[in-house]
Amino acid sequence: MKLPLRKLLPGENTRLIAVATFIGVVSGILSIIFRKVVVLCHEFFLVGGRELLQIDSGGWQLLLLPLIPITGMVLLIPLSLLFPGEVNGYGFTKFLKTVNLESGYIKGRTIFLKIVSTALTIGTGNSAGVEGPIAQIGGAIGSLTGQFFRVSGNRMKLYIAAGCAGGIAGMFNAPIAGIFFAAEIVLLGTYEISSFAALVTASAISTVVTRAYHGELSIFFIPQYNVVNYYVELPLYSLMAVFVGMIAVLHIKIFYYIRDKYQTLPIHPQLKPITGALMIGIIGMAFPQIMGDGYEFMEHVLYGDGITKIMVALIFMKILATAITLGSGGAGGVFAPALFIGSMIGGAFGSIAHRLLPTMTADSGAYASVGIGAFLAASTHAPLTAIFLLFEMTGNYKIIVPVMLASIIGTVVAKKFNEDSIDTVDFSREGINIHEGREVAIMKSLKVGSAISEDVDFISERANINQLLEIFSQTTSGFYFPVVDDSGKMTGIISMLDVKNLLHRDTSERTSELVGKICNRNVITLTPDDTLYTAMQLFDIKGIEEIPVVETLENRWVIGMLKRRNVITAYNRQALKKGISEKIGSIRIADPE
Repeated sequence: MKLPLRKLLPGENTRLIAVATFIGVVSGILSIIFRKVVVLCHEFFLVGGRELLQIDSGGWQLLLLPLIPITGMVLLIPLSLLFPGEVNGYGFTKFLKTVNLESGYIKGRTIFLKIVSTALTIGTGNSAGVEGPIAQIGGAIGSLTGQFFRVSGNRMKLYIAAGCAGGIAGMFNAPIAGIFFAAEIVLLGTYEISSFAALVTASAISTVVTRAYHGELSIFFIPQYNVVNYYVELPLYSLMAVFVGMIAVLHIKIFYYIRDKYQTLPIHPQLKPITGALMIGIIGMAFPQIMGDGYEFMEHVLYGDGITKIMVALIFMKILATAITLGSGGAGGVFAPALFIGSMIGGAFGSIAHRLLPTMTADSGAYASVGIGAFLAASTHAPLTAIFLLFEMTGNYKIIVPVMLASIIGTVVAKKFNEDSIDTVDFSREGINIHEGREVAIMKSLKVGSAISEDVDFISERANINQLLEIFSQTTSGFYFPVVDDSGKMTGIISMLDVKNLLHRDTSERTSELVGKICNRNVITLTPDDTLYTAMQLFDIKGIEEIPVVETLENRWVIGMLKRRNVITAYNRQALKKGISEKIGSIRIADPE
């Protein structure tokens, strides 16, 4: 017996897994290359530069330290001139907009630009991280794959998210964190179970590739801390999380304040990153720990070797340094600085707690470990990503309860004082709720009055059932009839389902019973000024297909009926119009003549 050819071909899920595997392999390879380039730049510029200028010997040579971060920003100038708008600053917000509100089209050169610009920024001692760039690099792979196969917008978004998952997993040796980074931050928590397989596959395959090269080593080697006394330490961790949440808000506020100031600074754009690098060098003279990603000093703090006063100072110095680097035009992300700041908060808090209660609390390193996850969660509003990233980066699963508790409390406190995460501030300023997506933005821009059907059949509440049945037998306008009183105002509504329930009644009963007694008087209505988003919510909640539209809620004169299909038609028309306008706009920008 021969099987049909279609049975032998791979199904949709099989093709999706195959594509996700390819994206994972390429993301893993690029993670290896990216990490290598960052390390090479660090060794050549920061380590080699300190030796060449004899900065570690002290004395007047320490004044030469700013030359190293300045060198990195000078080397960025050719790239920023050739590709304006694609090199400088914290680009992850723009990336989220491309993925969630636009077409998801990412240029292939993004891969090269992010690797080189970020490596030069971090490798020369400027304060930034690699997670934003590696997510964009992985996302570019996903986008290029989607462009090759000419996939739909939703499938393109999924491919990009799979690339992000692979990039994060490969860079941090953290496959579970890669999955949740893509789901919580890139897809904004709107993923479906069917798409989860692509994220898992890409993340797992990327991790396999990078572990084959680097091995299965954790980024930080720290002791396996335990909770000494749950009754004492859980309240302490909770209190620490409150401080974490408030400092996260401060971090976000300072980050955007300095960036805004730099945008209005009346100097040449190419000089702004250089002035920022100068300030990083000056801060680095007193606090060299803030330069680069700071992982080396973080490991000392995670071992419990930090000095309280220095850790407290480094919290604010790192916040300032990161804001200056990225606000002035340096390239990079905010994860590594967040990890650094969190470890300093936890280390400082833990050292004080351990000094006061030495027999009932763990070493300060345990609090530093928890602080990493809590601060990352509070600043990004992504607690699951933070929890799993901490576990996989440190290999420490013995303090899971404090980590979970502190991450949630930190996030709640941060949201209480500032609704935006560090990635969504720009969207709120533009009046965009990034979590709602493009579809909701369009629906909220359209009014009910533009989509109603004015062909409405009314029925008087004084009509009998026989008259009602006759009208229903002749109508072509819909399944719902507004019931009106003598003045013409709506008093209720009657549906086709109600009519079906009346067919069994005898002739005399149908003649004597009036519509006003059997209609539904608890009527949901809309006005012309309501949005289609509000209308669609009502359709979904109530499970109905039509809603009467009245002049106002006080004057219930029916001016039309809004049908679910009218809403969908109006949305599709506006989305098409918007897409054409954006396409024409991009063509005009590319070819102004």
